[in-house]
Amino acid sequence: MTSPSAGSPADAATYLSGPVLVIGTGLLGASAALGLRHCGLDVALRDASPTAQRVAEDLGAGRVVGQDEDFRPELVIVATPPDVTATVVAAALHEFAEATVVDIASVKASILEALRADPSVSEDDLTRYVGTHPMAGRERSGPSAARGELFTAMPWVVVAHPTSSKRSVRLAKAAGADLGASVISMDADAHDQAVALVSHFPQIASSLLASRLLDAPASALSLAGNGLRDTTRIAASDPALWIQILAHNATNLVPILSGLRADLDRLIATLSAPKAPGSALDLAELLGEGNAGQARIPGKHGAPPQSFATIGIIVDDKPGQIARLLAEIGEEGVNLEDLRMEHSAGHQVGLVEVQVLPGRRDDLVHALTERGWKIVQ
Repeated sequence: MTSPSAGSPADAATYLSGPVLVIGTGLLGASAALGLRHCGLDVALRDASPTAQRVAEDLGAGRVVGQDEDFRPELVIVATPPDVTATVVAAALHEFAEATVVDIASVKASILEALRADPSVSEDDLTRYVGTHPMAGRERSGPSAARGELFTAMPWVVVAHPTSSKRSVRLAKAAGADLGASVISMDADAHDQAVALVSHFPQIASSLLASRLLDAPASALSLAGNGLRDTTRIAASDPALWIQILAHNATNLVPILSGLRADLDRLIATLSAPKAPGSALDLAELLGEGNAGQARIPGKHGAPPQSFATIGIIVDDKPGQIARLLAEIGEEGVNLEDLRMEHSAGHQVGLVEVQVLPGRRDDLVHALTERGWKIVQ
């Protein structure tokens, strides 16, 4: 680890030395630039959109550099849509002959294939390229949605290829470390198969579910609770970007979607004769498989899955109420594992659900009741 860069916070030692060039100042690019600037690194910006570039600069993500400047970055981060990523990476490898170039697109194999097929990219050029993928994002897009802490504690997948130099791999990992991410190494095929299941497929499922709401009557939607909101949250994502992502990873998505279709066909057949012999067992098996799959999702901080106890608390819809609740839970020495809130239709109250370790549930229920909170059992 190097000593802190000039102008960085006193306690913020960095792995990168800089300078760093970020090409593409959308949500991920601007967030990476903000995070690296917070480390005290010299960060430069480029974007095909003058407006996005100017917004990112105004946010403090870095300074704009032109192609005519004598700028020699240690690392170039390409944060462009997948359809143009390989082209932008190739141009950066040519323009900055000593820099390591990484991309942060959510697909890796197709980009590497395109670079290998590009006659202008030599084997020597490819030694300075490493694919990366931060598993982070938001439903909102653009630099105005950027946050410097977006990657904190999130996986930063480093996808080196066989000819990536050791120095370039080290810098790719250093970028993730400086952004506070958890660095993981995978090959391109394994990465694309994994994200097809845990990222791209959920996006499709959420979008398909949300599309069923288009013709729903307002009276039905007024009954919506957190279940619908949770399962459709990512349906608000940028369609233009997801069209590219899904097309680039279609090979890995089709088998997953085929499996879903088989399950849907099975479910439809069962529900078409809900009282037929064996139908109840078949429904139980389908739902039980969902329980078992959900239980395999890693828990807090990537730890093994763990069941927590849920406590529902009625909270008046007034300023300061949630802050008071959280403060009083803290005074009882109980650590919150998770929290969610649902507003009550037609009433000025909300239901706050907190999750705690099972062994602390009864103590916390008793303490909150003594403090005057209404607990929903």
